[in-house]
Amino acid sequence: MAYLYNTPDQQREMLESIGVDSLAALFEQIPEPLQLGRLLNLPPALTEIELESHIQDLASRNRAGGGQVSFLGGGSYDHFIPAAVDAVASRSEFYTAYTPYQAEASQGSLQAFFEYQTLICQLTGMDVSNASLYEGGTAVSEAVFMSMRVTDRHRKVAILETVHPEYRQVCQTYLQQVNCELVTIPCPGGTADVAVVKKLLDDQTACLVVQHPNFVGCLEEARELTAAAHAVGALAVVSFDPLSLGWLARPGEYGADIAVAEGQSLGIPLQYGGPYLGIMACKQEYVRKMPGRLIGETVDRLGRRSFVLNLQAREQHIRREKATSNICTNQGLMALRATVYLSLLGPTGLREVGELCLQKSHYAAERLAQVPGIQLAFPGKPFFKEFVIETAGGTAPWIARAQAAGFDLGPSLGPAGAGLSGTGNRILVAVTERRTRDEIDRLVAAWS
Repeated sequence: MAYLYNTPDQQREMLESIGVDSLAALFEQIPEPLQLGRLLNLPPALTEIELESHIQDLASRNRAGGGQVSFLGGGSYDHFIPAAVDAVASRSEFYTAYTPYQAEASQGSLQAFFEYQTLICQLTGMDVSNASLYEGGTAVSEAVFMSMRVTDRHRKVAILETVHPEYRQVCQTYLQQVNCELVTIPCPGGTADVAVVKKLLDDQTACLVVQHPNFVGCLEEARELTAAAHAVGALAVVSFDPLSLGWLARPGEYGADIAVAEGQSLGIPLQYGGPYLGIMACKQEYVRKMPGRLIGETVDRLGRRSFVLNLQAREQHIRREKATSNICTNQGLMALRATVYLSLLGPTGLREVGELCLQKSHYAAERLAQVPGIQLAFPGKPFFKEFVIETAGGTAPWIARAQAAGFDLGPSLGPAGAGLSGTGNRILVAVTERRTRDEIDRLVAAWS
Protein backbone atom coordinates (compact mmCIF):
# COMPACT_ATOMS: atom_id res chain seq x y z
CA MET A 1 0.00 0.00 0.00
CA ALA A 2 1.45 3.40 -0.95
CA TYR A 3 2.29 5.81 1.84
CA LEU A 4 0.87 9.27 1.14
CA TYR A 5 2.22 11.88 3.50
CA ASN A 6 0.62 15.22 4.37
CA THR A 7 2.34 18.30 2.99
CA PRO A 8 3.12 21.23 5.35
CA ASP A 9 0.23 23.18 3.79
CA GLN A 10 -2.18 20.30 4.41
CA GLN A 11 -0.99 19.96 8.01
CA ARG A 12 -1.47 23.71 8.58
CA GLU A 13 -4.98 23.57 7.09
CA MET A 14 -5.98 20.67 9.37
CA LEU A 15 -4.57 22.37 12.45
CA GLU A 16 -6.46 25.59 11.63
CA SER A 17 -9.72 23.68 11.22
CA ILE A 18 -9.49 22.33 14.78
CA GLY A 19 -8.15 25.58 16.25
CA VAL A 20 -4.62 24.50 17.12
CA ASP A 21 -1.48 26.43 16.22
CA SER A 22 1.01 23.55 15.92
CA LEU A 23 1.52 19.81 16.26
CA ALA A 24 3.30 20.42 19.56
CA ALA A 25 0.22 22.18 20.88
CA LEU A 26 -1.96 19.32 19.67
CA PHE A 27 -0.05 16.82 21.80
CA GLU A 28 0.75 19.00 24.81
CA GLN A 29 -1.87 17.13 26.88
CA ILE A 30 0.48 14.13 26.82
CA PRO A 31 3.12 14.33 29.59
CA GLU A 32 6.47 15.22 28.06
CA PRO A 33 8.30 12.06 29.26
CA LEU A 34 5.70 9.93 27.47
CA GLN A 35 5.71 11.74 24.16
CA LEU A 36 6.52 9.46 21.24
CA GLY A 37 9.46 11.47 19.94
CA ARG A 38 11.31 11.15 23.22
CA LEU A 39 10.55 7.44 23.59
CA LEU A 40 11.72 6.52 20.10
CA ASN A 41 14.87 8.67 20.18
CA LEU A 42 15.06 8.60 16.38
CA PRO A 43 18.10 9.94 14.52
CA PRO A 44 17.71 12.82 12.04
CA ALA A 45 15.88 12.02 8.79
CA LEU A 46 17.89 10.52 5.92
CA THR A 47 17.68 11.12 2.21
CA GLU A 48 16.43 8.25 0.04
CA ILE A 49 19.98 7.42 -1.07
CA GLU A 50 21.27 7.46 2.51
CA LEU A 51 18.34 5.37 3.75
CA GLU A 52 18.80 2.74 1.03
CA SER A 53 22.50 2.48 1.83
CA HIS A 54 21.72 2.14 5.55
CA ILE A 55 19.18 -0.64 4.97
CA GLN A 56 21.61 -2.52 2.71
CA ASP A 57 24.25 -2.29 5.42
CA LEU A 58 21.85 -3.76 7.96
CA ALA A 59 20.82 -6.54 5.58
CA SER A 60 24.47 -7.46 4.90
CA ARG A 61 24.84 -8.44 8.56
CA ASN A 62 22.42 -11.36 8.11
CA ARG A 63 23.95 -14.80 7.90
CA ALA A 64 24.09 -16.24 4.40
CA GLY A 65 22.88 -19.72 3.50
CA GLY A 66 19.77 -19.78 5.65
CA GLY A 67 21.39 -19.18 9.05
CA GLN A 68 21.32 -21.69 11.86
CA VAL A 69 19.86 -25.19 11.71
CA SER A 70 16.85 -25.23 14.02
CA PHE A 71 16.28 -27.89 16.67
CA LEU A 72 14.10 -25.42 18.57
CA GLY A 73 10.80 -26.59 20.02
CA GLY A 74 8.31 -25.57 22.66
CA GLY A 75 5.35 -24.74 20.43
CA SER A 76 6.94 -23.33 17.25
CA TYR A 77 8.63 -25.67 14.77
CA ASP A 78 10.67 -25.62 11.59
CA HIS A 79 8.46 -27.79 9.36
CA PHE A 80 8.61 -27.97 5.57
CA ILE A 81 6.03 -25.79 3.77
CA PRO A 82 5.14 -26.74 0.17
CA ALA A 83 5.43 -23.86 -2.31
CA ALA A 84 1.74 -24.23 -3.21
CA VAL A 85 0.77 -22.94 0.24
CA ASP A 86 2.39 -19.56 -0.44
CA ALA A 87 1.08 -19.51 -4.01
CA VAL A 88 -2.55 -19.94 -2.97
CA ALA A 89 -2.46 -17.86 0.23
CA SER A 90 -0.83 -14.91 -1.54
CA ARG A 91 -3.59 -14.61 -4.14
CA SER A 92 -5.17 -11.18 -3.82
CA GLU A 93 -8.69 -12.59 -3.35
CA PHE A 94 -7.56 -14.16 -0.08
CA TYR A 95 -4.64 -12.00 0.97
CA THR A 96 -6.64 -8.79 1.14
CA ALA A 97 -9.97 -10.27 2.28
CA TYR A 98 -11.34 -8.74 5.46
CA THR A 99 -12.19 -10.97 8.41
CA PRO A 100 -15.84 -11.95 7.77
CA TYR A 101 -18.13 -10.42 10.37
CA GLN A 102 -21.23 -10.08 8.23
CA ALA A 103 -23.30 -12.80 6.61
CA GLU A 104 -22.72 -11.21 3.22
CA ALA A 105 -18.96 -11.84 3.39
CA SER A 106 -17.45 -13.17 0.19
CA GLN A 107 -18.43 -16.69 -0.77
CA GLY A 108 -14.81 -17.52 -1.55
CA SER A 109 -13.63 -16.69 1.97
CA LEU A 110 -16.59 -18.46 3.57
CA GLN A 111 -15.99 -21.61 1.52
CA ALA A 112 -12.30 -21.60 2.48
CA PHE A 113 -13.25 -21.46 6.17
CA PHE A 114 -15.90 -24.13 5.66
CA GLU A 115 -13.27 -26.42 4.15
CA TYR A 116 -10.93 -25.56 7.03
CA GLN A 117 -13.59 -26.59 9.57
CA THR A 118 -14.20 -29.83 7.69
CA LEU A 119 -10.50 -30.70 7.66
CA ILE A 120 -10.08 -29.92 11.36
CA CYS A 121 -13.04 -32.18 12.21
CA GLN A 122 -11.54 -34.98 10.12
CA LEU A 123 -8.14 -34.40 11.70
CA THR A 124 -9.37 -34.41 15.30
CA GLY A 125 -12.30 -36.81 15.13
CA MET A 126 -14.49 -34.13 16.72
CA ASP A 127 -17.97 -33.12 15.58
CA VAL A 128 -17.61 -29.36 15.11
CA SER A 129 -14.80 -26.89 14.48
CA ASN A 130 -15.01 -23.12 14.54
CA ALA A 131 -13.37 -20.92 11.91
CA SER A 132 -10.20 -20.63 14.05
CA LEU A 133 -9.04 -18.55 17.01
CA TYR A 134 -6.11 -16.24 17.70
CA GLU A 135 -3.40 -18.78 18.65
CA GLY A 136 -2.75 -21.85 20.79
CA GLY A 137 -2.48 -20.17 24.19
CA THR A 138 -5.74 -18.25 23.99
CA ALA A 139 -7.42 -21.33 22.50
CA VAL A 140 -6.69 -23.18 25.77
CA SER A 141 -8.13 -20.32 27.82
CA GLU A 142 -11.21 -20.08 25.59
CA ALA A 143 -11.72 -23.84 26.05
CA VAL A 144 -11.55 -23.36 29.83
CA PHE A 145 -14.23 -20.66 29.77
CA MET A 146 -16.32 -22.77 27.42
CA SER A 147 -16.07 -25.66 29.91
CA MET A 148 -17.26 -23.39 32.71
CA ARG A 149 -20.32 -22.44 30.64
CA VAL A 150 -21.11 -26.05 29.76
CA THR A 151 -20.73 -27.48 33.28
CA ASP A 152 -21.97 -24.36 35.11
CA ARG A 153 -18.95 -24.76 37.37
CA HIS A 154 -17.00 -21.53 37.86
CA ARG A 155 -14.82 -22.11 40.92
CA LYS A 156 -12.11 -24.57 39.88
CA VAL A 157 -10.10 -25.58 36.81
CA ALA A 158 -7.37 -28.25 36.79
CA ILE A 159 -4.41 -28.14 34.43
CA LEU A 160 -1.40 -30.42 34.16
CA GLU A 161 2.06 -29.00 34.85
CA THR A 162 3.16 -30.47 31.53
CA VAL A 163 0.92 -28.07 29.60
CA HIS A 164 2.93 -25.34 27.84
CA PRO A 165 3.98 -22.86 30.58
CA GLU A 166 2.91 -19.87 28.47
CA TYR A 167 -0.52 -21.43 27.95
CA ARG A 168 -0.81 -21.81 31.72
CA GLN A 169 0.25 -18.21 32.24
CA VAL A 170 -2.38 -16.98 29.76
CA CYS A 171 -4.99 -19.10 31.50
CA GLN A 172 -4.00 -17.71 34.89
CA THR A 173 -4.32 -14.18 33.53
CA TYR A 174 -7.80 -14.93 32.20
CA LEU A 175 -8.99 -16.46 35.47
CA GLN A 176 -7.51 -14.13 38.07
CA GLN A 177 -10.42 -11.68 37.88
CA VAL A 178 -13.26 -14.21 37.93
CA ASN A 179 -12.67 -15.83 41.33
CA CYS A 180 -11.74 -19.20 39.83
CA GLU A 181 -8.94 -21.37 41.23
CA LEU A 182 -6.47 -22.75 38.69
CA VAL A 183 -5.09 -25.97 40.17
CA THR A 184 -1.77 -26.95 38.58
CA ILE A 185 -1.17 -30.69 38.96
CA PRO A 186 2.54 -31.57 39.45
CA CYS A 187 4.14 -33.90 36.92
CA PRO A 188 7.74 -34.41 38.12
CA GLY A 189 8.25 -37.49 35.98
CA GLY A 190 7.48 -35.75 32.69
CA THR A 191 3.88 -37.04 32.54
CA ALA A 192 0.88 -37.00 34.84
CA ASP A 193 0.26 -39.69 37.43
CA VAL A 194 -3.39 -40.61 36.81
CA ALA A 195 -3.90 -41.61 40.46
CA VAL A 196 -2.70 -38.17 41.62
CA VAL A 197 -4.92 -36.45 39.09
CA LYS A 198 -7.99 -38.33 40.31
CA LYS A 199 -7.35 -37.17 43.89
CA LEU A 200 -7.22 -33.51 42.83
CA LEU A 201 -10.43 -33.55 40.78
CA ASP A 202 -13.82 -33.11 42.42
CA ASP A 203 -17.42 -32.15 41.71
CA GLN A 204 -16.44 -28.46 41.56
CA THR A 205 -13.92 -28.94 38.73
CA ALA A 206 -15.06 -27.46 35.41
CA CYS A 207 -12.41 -29.15 33.28
CA LEU A 208 -9.07 -30.91 33.18
CA VAL A 209 -6.59 -29.46 30.65
CA VAL A 210 -4.13 -31.94 29.15
CA GLN A 211 -1.46 -31.44 26.49
CA HIS A 212 -0.71 -34.54 24.39
CA PRO A 213 2.11 -34.75 23.38
CA ASN A 214 2.98 -32.47 26.27
CA PHE A 215 5.38 -29.54 26.53
CA VAL A 216 8.39 -31.77 27.27
CA GLY A 217 7.48 -34.03 24.35
CA CYS A 218 6.18 -37.00 26.32
CA LEU A 219 2.89 -38.76 25.59
CA GLU A 220 0.30 -38.58 28.35
CA GLU A 221 -2.16 -41.33 29.29
CA ALA A 222 -4.79 -39.33 27.44
CA ARG A 223 -7.60 -41.89 27.54
CA GLU A 224 -7.25 -42.48 31.29
CA LEU A 225 -7.01 -38.75 32.02
CA THR A 226 -10.12 -38.07 29.95
CA ALA A 227 -11.99 -40.77 31.86
CA ALA A 228 -10.83 -39.27 35.18
CA ALA A 229 -12.32 -35.90 34.23
CA HIS A 230 -15.60 -37.44 33.14
CA ALA A 231 -15.84 -39.41 36.40
CA VAL A 232 -16.38 -36.17 38.33
CA GLY A 233 -18.57 -34.52 35.69
CA ALA A 234 -15.79 -32.29 34.34
CA LEU A 235 -14.90 -31.79 30.69
CA ALA A 236 -11.65 -33.01 29.17
CA VAL A 237 -9.77 -30.31 27.23
CA VAL A 238 -6.89 -31.62 25.13
CA SER A 239 -4.21 -29.46 23.52
CA PHE A 240 -2.70 -31.51 20.69
CA ASP A 241 0.03 -31.31 18.04
CA PRO A 242 -1.77 -31.40 14.66
CA LEU A 243 1.00 -33.34 12.91
CA SER A 244 1.05 -36.00 15.64
CA LEU A 245 -2.42 -37.15 14.57
CA GLY A 246 -0.98 -38.98 11.57
CA TRP A 247 0.20 -41.52 14.15
CA LEU A 248 -1.51 -40.92 17.47
CA ALA A 249 -5.16 -41.46 18.30
CA ARG A 250 -7.35 -38.46 17.56
CA PRO A 251 -8.83 -36.52 20.54
CA GLY A 252 -12.34 -37.54 19.52
CA GLU A 253 -11.36 -41.21 19.67
CA TYR A 254 -10.45 -41.15 23.36
CA GLY A 255 -13.36 -38.98 24.51
CA ALA A 256 -12.03 -35.43 24.55
CA ASP A 257 -14.82 -32.87 24.88
CA ILE A 258 -12.87 -29.91 23.49
CA ALA A 259 -9.72 -30.17 21.37
CA VAL A 260 -7.46 -27.16 20.86
CA ALA A 261 -4.09 -26.63 19.24
CA GLU A 262 -1.49 -24.23 17.96
CA GLY A 263 -1.71 -24.60 14.17
CA GLN A 264 1.70 -23.13 13.30
CA SER A 265 2.97 -26.52 12.13
CA LEU A 266 0.31 -26.59 9.38
CA GLY A 267 2.05 -24.57 6.68
CA ILE A 268 2.74 -21.43 8.71
CA PRO A 269 6.34 -20.16 8.87
CA LEU A 270 8.05 -19.26 12.14
CA GLN A 271 8.02 -15.55 11.14
CA TYR A 272 9.37 -14.16 14.41
CA GLY A 273 6.61 -15.68 16.54
CA GLY A 274 3.41 -14.85 14.71
CA PRO A 275 0.79 -14.47 13.51
CA TYR A 276 -0.12 -18.07 14.28
CA LEU A 277 -3.36 -20.07 14.33
CA GLY A 278 -5.65 -21.14 17.15
CA ILE A 279 -7.56 -24.38 16.49
CA MET A 280 -10.70 -25.39 18.39
CA ALA A 281 -13.11 -28.30 17.90
CA CYS A 282 -15.71 -29.82 20.19
CA LYS A 283 -18.60 -32.26 20.51
CA GLN A 284 -21.82 -31.34 18.72
CA GLU A 285 -23.76 -30.93 21.96
CA TYR A 286 -21.54 -28.01 23.05
CA VAL A 287 -21.67 -26.00 19.83
CA ARG A 288 -23.86 -23.25 21.29
CA LYS A 289 -21.21 -22.60 23.93
CA MET A 290 -18.34 -22.41 21.44
CA PRO A 291 -16.60 -19.07 20.89
CA GLY A 292 -15.74 -17.63 17.50
CA ARG A 293 -17.45 -18.14 14.17
CA LEU A 294 -19.01 -21.18 12.56
CA ILE A 295 -19.45 -21.36 8.79
CA GLY A 296 -22.28 -23.48 7.39
CA GLU A 297 -23.40 -24.74 3.98
CA THR A 298 -26.83 -24.07 2.48
CA VAL A 299 -28.49 -23.18 -0.84
CA ASP A 300 -29.52 -19.77 -2.12
CA ARG A 301 -32.94 -18.86 -3.54
CA LEU A 302 -31.90 -20.31 -6.90
CA GLY A 303 -30.89 -23.62 -5.35
CA ARG A 304 -27.16 -23.02 -5.73
CA ARG A 305 -24.67 -24.21 -3.11
CA SER A 306 -23.67 -21.33 -0.85
CA PHE A 307 -22.06 -20.62 2.50
CA VAL A 308 -23.22 -18.58 5.47
CA LEU A 309 -22.15 -17.56 8.94
CA ASN A 310 -24.26 -19.97 10.99
CA LEU A 311 -23.03 -18.89 14.38
CA GLN A 312 -21.05 -15.97 15.76
CA ALA A 313 -21.92 -15.52 19.40
CA ARG A 314 -19.98 -12.30 19.95
CA GLU A 315 -21.19 -9.41 22.05
CA GLN A 316 -21.47 -7.29 18.90
CA HIS A 317 -24.25 -9.59 17.69
CA ILE A 318 -26.12 -10.75 20.80
CA ARG A 319 -26.73 -9.56 24.35
CA ARG A 320 -23.45 -9.21 26.20
CA GLU A 321 -24.37 -11.62 28.99
CA LYS A 322 -25.09 -14.29 26.36
CA ALA A 323 -21.87 -13.80 24.44
CA THR A 324 -19.40 -16.69 24.52
CA SER A 325 -16.27 -14.71 23.79
CA ASN A 326 -14.95 -11.24 23.22
CA ILE A 327 -12.11 -12.54 21.05
CA CYS A 328 -12.93 -11.16 17.62
CA THR A 329 -9.97 -12.51 15.69
CA ASN A 330 -10.24 -15.63 13.64
CA GLN A 331 -6.90 -16.02 11.89
CA GLY A 332 -8.41 -16.24 8.42
CA LEU A 333 -5.24 -16.09 6.36
CA MET A 334 -3.46 -18.55 8.66
CA ALA A 335 -6.49 -20.87 8.57
CA LEU A 336 -6.34 -20.73 4.78
CA ARG A 337 -2.67 -21.75 4.88
CA ALA A 338 -3.54 -24.69 7.12
CA THR A 339 -6.34 -25.68 4.75
CA VAL A 340 -4.05 -25.68 1.72
CA TYR A 341 -1.36 -27.56 3.64
CA LEU A 342 -3.71 -30.30 4.86
CA SER A 343 -5.29 -30.60 1.42
CA LEU A 344 -1.87 -31.10 -0.18
CA LEU A 345 -0.74 -33.70 2.35
CA GLY A 346 -3.92 -35.72 2.70
CA PRO A 347 -4.06 -38.65 5.16
CA THR A 348 -1.07 -40.41 3.57
CA GLY A 349 1.15 -37.34 3.56
CA LEU A 350 0.18 -36.48 7.14
CA ARG A 351 1.20 -39.96 8.24
CA GLU A 352 4.48 -39.73 6.34
CA VAL A 353 5.39 -36.41 7.97
CA GLY A 354 4.55 -37.85 11.38
CA GLU A 355 6.62 -40.95 10.70
CA LEU A 356 9.64 -38.86 9.69
CA CYS A 357 9.37 -36.74 12.84
CA LEU A 358 9.04 -39.87 14.96
CA GLN A 359 11.98 -41.72 13.44
CA LYS A 360 14.36 -38.77 13.25
CA SER A 361 13.67 -37.59 16.79
CA HIS A 362 14.29 -41.05 18.20
CA TYR A 363 17.50 -41.35 16.21
CA ALA A 364 18.64 -37.99 17.59
CA ALA A 365 17.73 -38.99 21.16
CA GLU A 366 19.70 -42.23 20.89
CA ARG A 367 22.77 -40.48 19.47
CA LEU A 368 22.71 -37.59 21.97
CA ALA A 369 22.33 -39.98 24.91
CA GLN A 370 25.73 -41.45 23.94
CA VAL A 371 27.50 -38.08 24.34
CA PRO A 372 29.44 -37.82 27.63
CA GLY A 373 27.68 -35.37 29.96
CA ILE A 374 24.25 -35.81 28.34
CA GLN A 375 21.40 -38.09 29.33
CA LEU A 376 17.70 -38.24 28.54
CA ALA A 377 15.64 -36.49 31.21
CA PHE A 378 12.73 -38.92 30.93
CA PRO A 379 14.19 -42.24 29.74
CA GLY A 380 11.64 -44.84 28.78
CA LYS A 381 8.84 -42.30 28.28
CA PRO A 382 7.39 -42.44 24.74
CA PHE A 383 7.61 -39.22 22.74
CA PHE A 384 6.70 -37.95 19.27
CA LYS A 385 9.13 -35.30 17.97
CA GLU A 386 10.46 -33.58 21.08
CA PHE A 387 12.48 -34.78 24.02
CA VAL A 388 14.43 -33.30 26.92
CA ILE A 389 18.11 -33.85 27.56
CA GLU A 390 19.86 -33.27 30.89
CA THR A 391 23.32 -31.72 30.64
CA ALA A 392 26.23 -31.69 33.07
CA GLY A 393 27.36 -28.25 34.20
CA GLY A 394 24.30 -26.22 33.19
CA THR A 395 22.77 -25.59 29.79
CA ALA A 396 24.55 -22.37 28.75
CA PRO A 397 27.89 -23.88 27.63
CA TRP A 398 26.16 -26.66 25.70
CA ILE A 399 23.86 -24.24 23.87
CA ALA A 400 26.80 -21.93 23.13
CA ARG A 401 28.83 -24.79 21.60
CA ALA A 402 25.87 -25.83 19.48
CA GLN A 403 25.31 -22.27 18.24
CA ALA A 404 28.99 -21.92 17.35
CA ALA A 405 28.63 -25.06 15.21
CA GLY A 406 25.52 -23.65 13.48
CA PHE A 407 22.68 -25.16 15.55
CA ASP A 408 19.92 -23.58 17.64
CA LEU A 409 18.40 -25.62 20.47
CA GLY A 410 16.01 -24.99 23.30
CA PRO A 411 14.33 -23.61 25.14
CA SER A 412 16.45 -24.19 28.20
CA LEU A 413 14.14 -25.45 30.91
CA GLY A 414 15.10 -23.48 33.98
CA PRO A 415 13.06 -23.60 37.20
CA ALA A 416 11.07 -20.54 36.12
CA GLY A 417 10.64 -21.83 32.59
CA ALA A 418 8.68 -25.02 32.22
CA GLY A 419 7.62 -25.04 35.85
CA LEU A 420 8.84 -28.61 36.22
CA SER A 421 10.85 -29.62 39.27
CA GLY A 422 14.54 -30.31 38.77
CA THR A 423 14.82 -28.67 35.35
CA GLY A 424 17.88 -26.49 35.92
CA ASN A 425 20.12 -28.45 33.52
CA ARG A 426 17.62 -29.41 30.85
CA ILE A 427 17.25 -28.51 27.18
CA LEU A 428 14.23 -29.20 24.98
CA VAL A 429 15.17 -30.61 21.57
CA ALA A 430 12.74 -30.79 18.64
CA VAL A 431 13.43 -32.81 15.48
CA THR A 432 11.08 -32.28 12.54
CA GLU A 433 10.94 -33.93 9.12
CA ARG A 434 13.27 -31.21 7.79
CA ARG A 435 16.24 -32.33 9.83
CA THR A 436 18.65 -34.76 8.16
CA ARG A 437 20.82 -37.54 9.51
CA ASP A 438 23.88 -35.46 8.61
CA GLU A 439 22.61 -32.48 10.65
CA ILE A 440 21.90 -34.69 13.65
CA ASP A 441 25.33 -36.32 13.41
CA ARG A 442 27.04 -32.92 13.15
CA LEU A 443 25.22 -31.73 16.27
CA VAL A 444 26.40 -34.83 18.12
CA ALA A 445 29.96 -34.22 16.87
CA ALA A 446 29.85 -30.62 18.11
CA TRP A 447 29.09 -31.88 21.61
CA SER A 448 31.38 -34.91 21.62
